[in-house]
Amino acid sequence: MNGEEIMMQLILHGGNARGAAYEALDAAEEYDFTEAEKKLEEAHEEFVKGHKYQTELIQGQTESATPSFFMIHAQDHIMTAQAEIQLIKRMVTQLRKTESIEKRLEKLEKN
Repeated sequence: MNGEEIMMQLILHGGNARGAAYEALDAAEEYDFTEAEKKLEEAHEEFVKGHKYQTELIQGQTESATPSFFMIHAQDHIMTAQAEIQLIKRMVTQLRKTESIEKRLEKLEKN
């Protein structure tokens, strides 16, 4: 695979990872944590695929190579996906706590 094809893989898998992470957040907002966990796992798998291409891209660069705009853009996609996955995991945790609090409040209101 040449450098441009590898960079396209970074963009592809970074986008897939981000998409799955946001689907996880959507599910968690509906308190569907089974689906949220499934989507977070999918996001992680896509990130790992992208990270493998990132490693391949970095190893293929020589010390004197100047990164292109396309390379920086591709790297940005995969690194943004990583950051968003981590943030969304924390948001899912907070939504679990919110659901728990809401359930306790409902019980109190019934009594």
